[in-house]
Amino acid sequence: MTHLTDLLAAVAHGVDPGPFALLRREGADELELFTGPVETVDRLADIPLTPVTPGAQTLALVPFRQIIERGFACVDDGAPLECLQVREHRRIALADALAALPDEPVRTVDAAFDVTDEDYARTVQRVLAEEIGSGEGANFVIHRTLNATVQGPPLTAALAALRRLLVAERGAYWTFVVHTGTRTLVGASPERHVSVDDGLVMMNPISGTFRCAGGTPDRAALLRFLADQKEVEELYMVLDEELKMMATVAEHGGQVIGPYLKEMSHLAHTEYLLAGQGTRDVREVLRETMFAPTVTGSPMENACRVIARHERRGRGYYAGVLALLGHDEAGRQTLDAPILIRTAEISPAGRLRVPVGATLVRHSTAAGEVAETHAKAAGVLAALGLGPAAPAGGGGPVARLADDPAVRDALAARNAPLARFWLDQRAPDAPGLPGLAGSRALIVDAEDTFTGMLAHQLGALGLAVTIRPWHASGPVDTYDLVVVGPGPGDPGSPDEPKMVALRSLLAGLLATGRPTLAVCLGHQVLAGLLRLPLHRRDAPYQGLQREVSLFGRSRRVGFYSTFTARAEADHLTTAYGPVELARDESDGAVHALRGQGFAGVQFHPESVLSPDGLAVLTELVTDLLPASHTDELSATGGRA
Repeated sequence: MTHLTDLLAAVAHGVDPGPFALLRREGADELELFTGPVETVDRLADIPLTPVTPGAQTLALVPFRQIIERGFACVDDGAPLECLQVREHRRIALADALAALPDEPVRTVDAAFDVTDEDYARTVQRVLAEEIGSGEGANFVIHRTLNATVQGPPLTAALAALRRLLVAERGAYWTFVVHTGTRTLVGASPERHVSVDDGLVMMNPISGTFRCAGGTPDRAALLRFLADQKEVEELYMVLDEELKMMATVAEHGGQVIGPYLKEMSHLAHTEYLLAGQGTRDVREVLRETMFAPTVTGSPMENACRVIARHERRGRGYYAGVLALLGHDEAGRQTLDAPILIRTAEISPAGRLRVPVGATLVRHSTAAGEVAETHAKAAGVLAALGLGPAAPAGGGGPVARLADDPAVRDALAARNAPLARFWLDQRAPDAPGLPGLAGSRALIVDAEDTFTGMLAHQLGALGLAVTIRPWHASGPVDTYDLVVVGPGPGDPGSPDEPKMVALRSLLAGLLATGRPTLAVCLGHQVLAGLLRLPLHRRDAPYQGLQREVSLFGRSRRVGFYSTFTARAEADHLTTAYGPVELARDESDGAVHALRGQGFAGVQFHPESVLSPDGLAVLTELVTDLLPASHTDELSATGGRA
């Protein structure tokens, strides 16, 4: 306790105690205090991490601008990647910490959002119309920031806010203060972004916001929230997006666990856990998962473009992560990284920033998303004296809505329509289909990392898979199957470089007869080459599950699309031979097509929203590859 006492005494006397972090992990009855020097580095790969002794070694403060390491768009505000190198690590009992931390109100002046409610509502409407409505993606997170000035010593205010969060907030993954000397961050983040322990990689997609005042739990209102289609689809979409990330950092992709209800003082969220085994350096894991779709959108690369286009200013540390890196007793790397949300940043001069964002989906309303930003900021604003406090959690156990049987049943029901491929435990050494074993597949990524999930499903069928970006050159004739994958954008654009490249690729594949499967955007481009007209849907099919008829079978699959091809008949004569179409009888939308040596699907067979996706993929691939054993398919009824 001596070290914390000395640190707080220095703060009380107006002396900077040097860099430190004080944090409580979810459910812990203690706080951890880290002290040491701070170093600024340029890249995630430069974060200090050497196997000297077991334990925490570096706490990295990763800004949003670090996304440029992945080549993604960003308004670069120059926020530094600061690394606190842990020289001392102490544990303090929660009760002792609460007794020592300053118990005084935080006073601020001139509090106001940088974007008014009215202007934020107009931005929501523009994103819905211009981005989601034009095929640029399924969901996007746009932020706004409350600015104010702290009265009195900033570090004292941050420590007092930490105490109030420890007392009044619940359900936080980390509750923390981090002081680097150049800035102080205080917050209660509900969301683990990514962790690695004993080779187990875990991510924690959270979405859907149930607003409450923290009083008597409203069971009926919660059950209505859990049945709300907008909230359900919002969680499914971020689940899909983080499964894409897990497909990259875990050797066999992620297994879905949950869903759960995360209850906090002012609101509750629905969440999943994703788990998978991985062997990458934890700094690579951080890089490949920048940043959570719950604070950016999907598909990720285009979401960053949309954010830059509509926010037009830097994010600082909002939507970045705190990352605690170290080694365990066996010398294996460890990582624990919450997302930097529900967090205030205070400058040495007392300038206070509290960024907050809302997830915009096709069902969003401007008023609803404005209200969501206020609800999400409520907890940290209350701790800073800028809003009403929720009832303190220290007066006894708080009734948990999640313990109600009806709530548990409503949560469990959310998994009923999802793909078992991602929910069930999968044997990593399963042999796949003998008829496909040894075949090589190339997946062309059109800027949507659903391709990583496709790779895992094709791998489960027995194929050896390579993923290549659409703009990278390379041969295709060494592969048994070429998959032209999904991505954002208008497939009819005559001069957009990606569309030009995809049309050229597909035209070459059709001309040579190379077995080809086109998915979503690839399907739309293929349909255009077959002279089928392309249309923008009146309402986007973003994160939408439908039961459709595919070549005589009813299949339930997930769509992420704004455009579709249309046809007036089930068969088409083309320069590449006869083509069979699976159409929607109501409007002629082409859900799938197949010809000699090629096939296309408008939906995503790899999505968690496609319970029949693997069966469809199996049928199409075994038809396309002449060496496949059709008797294997027959024996499984088209299901793998």
